[in-house]
Amino acid sequence: MAIHLMAIVDKKAEIDPSVEVGPFCVIGPGVRIGPGCRIGERVSLNGRVTIGARNVILAGACLGFAPQDIKYADTPTEVQIGDDNIIREYVTVHRGTEKGGGVTRIGSRNFLMAMAHVAHDCQIEDDVLLENNVLLAGHIHVEHHAVVSGGAAMHHFTTVGCFSFVGGLTRIVQDIPPYMIVEGHRSRVRGVNVVGLRRHGVAEETITALEEAYSLLYRKDQPRSQTLPQLEARSNLPEELRHLIESLRRSDLGRHGRYRESLRK
Repeated sequence: MAIHLMAIVDKKAEIDPSVEVGPFCVIGPGVRIGPGCRIGERVSLNGRVTIGARNVILAGACLGFAPQDIKYADTPTEVQIGDDNIIREYVTVHRGTEKGGGVTRIGSRNFLMAMAHVAHDCQIEDDVLLENNVLLAGHIHVEHHAVVSGGAAMHHFTTVGCFSFVGGLTRIVQDIPPYMIVEGHRSRVRGVNVVGLRRHGVAEETITALEEAYSLLYRKDQPRSQTLPQLEARSNLPEELRHLIESLRRSDLGRHGRYRESLRK
Protein backbone atom coordinates (compact mmCIF):
# COMPACT_ATOMS: atom_id res chain seq x y z
CA MET A 1 0.00 0.00 0.00
CA ALA A 2 1.45 3.38 -1.01
CA ILE A 3 -0.09 5.96 1.30
CA HIS A 4 1.68 9.32 1.32
CA LEU A 5 2.96 10.44 4.71
CA MET A 6 0.92 13.65 4.38
CA ALA A 7 -2.37 11.79 3.91
CA ILE A 8 -4.84 11.31 6.77
CA VAL A 9 -6.40 7.83 6.66
CA ASP A 10 -8.64 6.56 9.42
CA LYS A 11 -7.59 3.20 10.85
CA LYS A 12 -11.09 1.83 10.25
CA ALA A 13 -10.96 2.49 6.50
CA GLU A 14 -10.64 -0.69 4.42
CA ILE A 15 -8.05 -0.12 1.71
CA ASP A 16 -6.59 -2.78 -0.56
CA PRO A 17 -2.78 -3.05 -0.29
CA SER A 18 -2.35 -2.11 -3.95
CA VAL A 19 -4.05 1.29 -3.59
CA GLU A 20 -2.04 4.51 -4.01
CA VAL A 21 -3.07 7.53 -1.90
CA GLY A 22 -1.57 10.95 -2.59
CA PRO A 23 -0.63 13.76 -0.19
CA PHE A 24 -3.19 15.75 1.78
CA CYS A 25 -5.97 13.22 1.23
CA VAL A 26 -8.53 12.69 4.00
CA ILE A 27 -10.14 9.24 4.12
CA GLY A 28 -12.77 8.52 6.75
CA PRO A 29 -13.64 5.37 8.71
CA GLY A 30 -16.55 4.22 6.52
CA VAL A 31 -14.52 4.08 3.30
CA ARG A 32 -13.69 0.89 1.40
CA ILE A 33 -11.35 1.01 -1.62
CA GLY A 34 -10.75 -1.94 -3.95
CA PRO A 35 -7.56 -3.05 -5.70
CA GLY A 36 -5.60 -1.01 -8.20
CA CYS A 37 -7.15 2.38 -7.37
CA ARG A 38 -5.14 5.60 -7.54
CA ILE A 39 -6.24 8.44 -5.29
CA GLY A 40 -4.65 11.77 -6.19
CA GLU A 41 -3.70 14.62 -3.88
CA ARG A 42 -6.26 16.46 -1.74
CA VAL A 43 -9.05 13.94 -2.34
CA SER A 44 -11.62 13.71 0.47
CA LEU A 45 -13.63 10.52 1.02
CA ASN A 46 -16.22 10.96 3.74
CA GLY A 47 -18.97 8.75 5.15
CA ARG A 48 -19.88 5.33 3.79
CA VAL A 49 -18.12 5.15 0.41
CA THR A 50 -17.45 1.88 -1.41
CA ILE A 51 -15.09 2.10 -4.38
CA GLY A 52 -14.41 -0.88 -6.66
CA ALA A 53 -11.26 -1.77 -8.60
CA ARG A 54 -8.89 0.28 -10.77
CA ASN A 55 -10.59 3.63 -10.29
CA VAL A 56 -8.62 6.85 -10.76
CA ILE A 57 -9.72 9.77 -8.58
CA LEU A 58 -7.83 13.01 -9.10
CA ALA A 59 -7.02 16.16 -7.15
CA GLY A 60 -9.66 17.80 -5.01
CA ALA A 61 -12.48 15.35 -5.63
CA CYS A 62 -14.95 15.07 -2.73
CA LEU A 63 -16.97 11.86 -2.49
CA GLY A 64 -19.49 10.77 0.10
CA PHE A 65 -20.25 14.01 1.88
CA ALA A 66 -23.73 14.72 3.23
CA PRO A 67 -26.38 15.56 0.62
CA GLN A 68 -27.40 19.17 0.08
CA ASP A 69 -30.92 18.39 1.26
CA ILE A 70 -32.39 20.36 4.16
CA LYS A 71 -34.45 17.32 5.21
CA TYR A 72 -31.39 15.10 5.59
CA ALA A 73 -30.94 14.04 9.22
CA ASP A 74 -27.48 12.46 9.17
CA THR A 75 -28.76 8.95 8.46
CA PRO A 76 -26.14 6.35 7.40
CA THR A 77 -26.60 6.58 3.65
CA GLU A 78 -23.83 5.89 1.16
CA VAL A 79 -22.05 6.18 -2.18
CA GLN A 80 -21.27 3.09 -4.27
CA ILE A 81 -18.80 3.24 -7.16
CA GLY A 82 -17.98 0.37 -9.53
CA ASP A 83 -14.79 -0.39 -11.45
CA ASP A 84 -12.53 1.41 -13.94
CA ASN A 85 -14.00 4.88 -13.51
CA ILE A 86 -12.06 8.11 -14.03
CA ILE A 87 -13.13 10.90 -11.67
CA ARG A 88 -11.32 14.12 -12.45
CA GLU A 89 -10.44 17.23 -10.49
CA TYR A 90 -12.93 18.64 -7.97
CA VAL A 91 -15.78 16.32 -8.86
CA THR A 92 -18.37 16.11 -6.07
CA VAL A 93 -20.55 13.05 -5.41
CA HIS A 94 -22.93 13.26 -2.44
CA ARG A 95 -24.34 10.29 -0.58
CA GLY A 96 -27.99 9.33 -0.80
CA THR A 97 -30.96 10.25 1.34
CA GLU A 98 -33.23 7.93 3.28
CA LYS A 99 -36.28 8.87 1.19
CA GLY A 100 -34.34 8.46 -2.05
CA GLY A 101 -33.24 4.89 -1.39
CA GLY A 102 -30.11 5.72 0.58
CA VAL A 103 -27.53 5.16 -2.18
CA THR A 104 -25.91 7.36 -4.78
CA ARG A 105 -24.56 4.86 -7.29
CA ILE A 106 -21.99 5.15 -10.09
CA GLY A 107 -21.42 2.07 -12.24
CA SER A 108 -18.29 1.14 -14.18
CA ARG A 109 -16.13 2.66 -16.93
CA ASN A 110 -17.59 6.13 -16.49
CA PHE A 111 -15.65 9.35 -17.07
CA LEU A 112 -16.59 12.29 -14.84
CA MET A 113 -14.68 15.37 -15.96
CA ALA A 114 -13.52 18.26 -13.79
CA MET A 115 -16.05 20.04 -11.56
CA ALA A 116 -18.96 17.72 -12.40
CA HIS A 117 -21.51 17.39 -9.59
CA VAL A 118 -23.53 14.25 -8.86
CA ALA A 119 -26.16 14.97 -6.22
CA HIS A 120 -27.85 12.66 -3.74
CA ASP A 121 -29.59 9.48 -4.92
CA CYS A 122 -28.40 9.74 -8.53
CA GLN A 123 -28.00 6.46 -10.40
CA ILE A 124 -25.37 6.47 -13.15
CA GLU A 125 -25.07 3.28 -15.16
CA ASP A 126 -21.98 2.22 -17.17
CA ASP A 127 -19.91 3.91 -19.90
CA VAL A 128 -21.33 7.36 -19.22
CA LEU A 129 -19.46 10.59 -19.99
CA LEU A 130 -20.17 13.67 -17.88
CA GLU A 131 -18.10 16.56 -19.19
CA ASN A 132 -16.79 19.59 -17.31
CA ASN A 133 -19.17 21.41 -14.97
CA VAL A 134 -22.16 19.14 -15.61
CA LEU A 135 -24.67 19.57 -12.78
CA LEU A 136 -26.92 16.67 -11.83
CA ALA A 137 -29.60 17.45 -9.27
CA GLY A 138 -30.91 14.76 -6.92
CA HIS A 139 -32.56 11.50 -7.99
CA ILE A 140 -31.38 11.60 -11.62
CA HIS A 141 -30.94 8.35 -13.55
CA VAL A 142 -28.38 8.35 -16.37
CA GLU A 143 -28.56 5.25 -18.55
CA HIS A 144 -25.55 3.58 -20.14
CA HIS A 145 -23.48 5.21 -22.89
CA ALA A 146 -25.07 8.63 -22.44
CA VAL A 147 -22.90 11.70 -23.12
CA VAL A 148 -23.64 14.95 -21.29
CA SER A 149 -21.63 17.91 -22.58
CA GLY A 150 -20.04 20.67 -20.53
CA GLY A 151 -22.15 22.98 -18.40
CA ALA A 152 -25.43 21.09 -18.87
CA ALA A 153 -27.71 21.35 -15.83
CA MET A 154 -30.53 18.94 -15.00
CA HIS A 155 -33.69 19.15 -12.93
CA HIS A 156 -34.10 16.57 -10.19
CA PHE A 157 -35.82 13.24 -11.04
CA THR A 158 -34.80 13.47 -14.71
CA THR A 159 -33.96 10.33 -16.71
CA VAL A 160 -31.25 10.51 -19.37
CA GLY A 161 -31.76 7.77 -21.94
CA CYS A 162 -29.06 5.40 -23.16
CA PHE A 163 -26.87 6.48 -26.09
CA SER A 164 -28.30 10.00 -25.90
CA PHE A 165 -26.16 13.09 -26.46
CA VAL A 166 -26.85 16.27 -24.48
CA GLY A 167 -25.33 19.45 -25.90
CA GLY A 168 -23.26 21.90 -23.90
CA LEU A 169 -25.01 24.39 -21.58
CA THR A 170 -28.32 22.63 -22.12
CA ARG A 171 -31.09 23.16 -19.57
CA ILE A 172 -32.81 19.84 -18.88
CA VAL A 173 -36.21 19.83 -17.16
CA GLN A 174 -37.75 16.70 -18.71
CA ASP A 175 -36.61 13.15 -19.47
CA ILE A 176 -34.12 12.77 -22.33
CA PRO A 177 -35.24 10.11 -24.85
CA PRO A 178 -32.71 7.36 -25.53
CA TYR A 179 -30.66 7.50 -28.75
CA MET A 180 -31.45 11.18 -29.36
CA ILE A 181 -29.48 14.43 -29.53
CA VAL A 182 -30.88 17.08 -27.20
CA GLU A 183 -29.71 20.65 -26.73
CA GLY A 184 -30.93 24.16 -26.04
CA HIS A 185 -32.44 26.35 -23.35
CA ARG A 186 -35.04 24.90 -22.88
CA SER A 187 -33.88 21.65 -24.40
CA ARG A 188 -35.26 20.24 -27.63
CA VAL A 189 -34.74 16.95 -29.43
CA ARG A 190 -32.68 17.74 -32.52
CA GLY A 191 -32.15 14.34 -34.12
CA VAL A 192 -30.82 10.82 -33.69
CA ASN A 193 -27.34 10.33 -32.21
CA VAL A 194 -26.16 8.59 -35.36
CA VAL A 195 -22.44 9.09 -34.70
CA GLY A 196 -22.65 7.61 -31.21
CA LEU A 197 -24.74 4.65 -32.36
CA ARG A 198 -22.38 3.81 -35.23
CA ARG A 199 -19.40 4.16 -32.92
CA HIS A 200 -20.87 1.44 -30.72
CA GLY A 201 -21.75 -0.91 -33.57
CA VAL A 202 -25.52 -0.45 -33.76
CA ALA A 203 -26.85 -1.89 -37.04
CA GLU A 204 -27.64 0.53 -39.86
CA GLU A 205 -31.20 -0.80 -40.22
CA THR A 206 -31.78 -0.01 -36.53
CA ILE A 207 -30.43 3.52 -36.99
CA THR A 208 -32.73 3.98 -39.99
CA ALA A 209 -35.72 2.81 -37.92
CA LEU A 210 -34.82 5.32 -35.19
CA GLU A 211 -34.49 8.12 -37.75
CA GLU A 212 -37.94 7.28 -39.14
CA ALA A 213 -39.33 7.30 -35.61
CA TYR A 214 -37.70 10.68 -34.95
CA SER A 215 -39.32 12.17 -38.05
CA LEU A 216 -42.72 10.85 -37.03
CA LEU A 217 -42.38 11.94 -33.39
CA TYR A 218 -40.72 15.34 -33.74
CA ARG A 219 -41.16 16.57 -37.32
CA LYS A 220 -44.84 15.87 -37.86
CA ASP A 221 -47.64 17.99 -36.43
CA GLN A 222 -49.22 15.05 -34.66
CA PRO A 223 -49.71 14.35 -30.93
CA ARG A 224 -47.59 11.63 -29.38
CA SER A 225 -50.73 9.78 -28.29
CA GLN A 226 -51.35 9.04 -31.97
CA THR A 227 -47.73 8.60 -33.06
CA LEU A 228 -46.69 5.96 -30.53
CA PRO A 229 -49.46 3.47 -31.49
CA GLN A 230 -48.43 3.88 -35.13
CA LEU A 231 -44.86 2.97 -34.27
CA GLU A 232 -45.91 0.04 -32.09
CA ALA A 233 -48.05 -1.36 -34.91
CA ARG A 234 -45.02 -1.87 -37.14
CA SER A 235 -43.72 -5.40 -37.55
CA ASN A 236 -40.28 -6.58 -36.40
CA LEU A 237 -39.55 -3.59 -34.21
CA PRO A 238 -35.87 -3.49 -33.18
CA GLU A 239 -35.20 -3.63 -29.47
CA GLU A 240 -33.90 -0.06 -29.52
CA LEU A 241 -37.13 1.29 -30.98
CA ARG A 242 -39.14 -0.62 -28.37
CA HIS A 243 -37.01 0.95 -25.66
CA LEU A 244 -37.56 4.41 -27.13
CA ILE A 245 -41.35 3.90 -27.18
CA GLU A 246 -41.39 2.57 -23.61
CA SER A 247 -39.29 5.49 -22.40
CA LEU A 248 -41.58 8.04 -24.01
CA ARG A 249 -44.65 6.38 -22.53
CA ARG A 250 -43.09 6.48 -19.06
CA SER A 251 -42.25 10.15 -19.48
CA ASP A 252 -45.84 10.90 -20.50
CA LEU A 253 -47.01 9.21 -17.29
CA GLY A 254 -44.60 11.23 -15.18
CA ARG A 255 -44.91 14.59 -13.54
CA HIS A 256 -44.03 17.39 -15.98
CA GLY A 257 -42.37 14.83 -18.27
CA ARG A 258 -40.22 13.29 -15.52
CA TYR A 259 -41.15 9.65 -14.96
CA ARG A 260 -39.02 9.19 -11.83
CA GLU A 261 -40.79 12.05 -10.08
CA SER A 262 -44.08 10.15 -10.35
CA LEU A 263 -42.49 7.37 -8.27
CA ARG A 264 -41.68 9.72 -5.43
CA LYS A 265 -43.29 8.68 -2.15
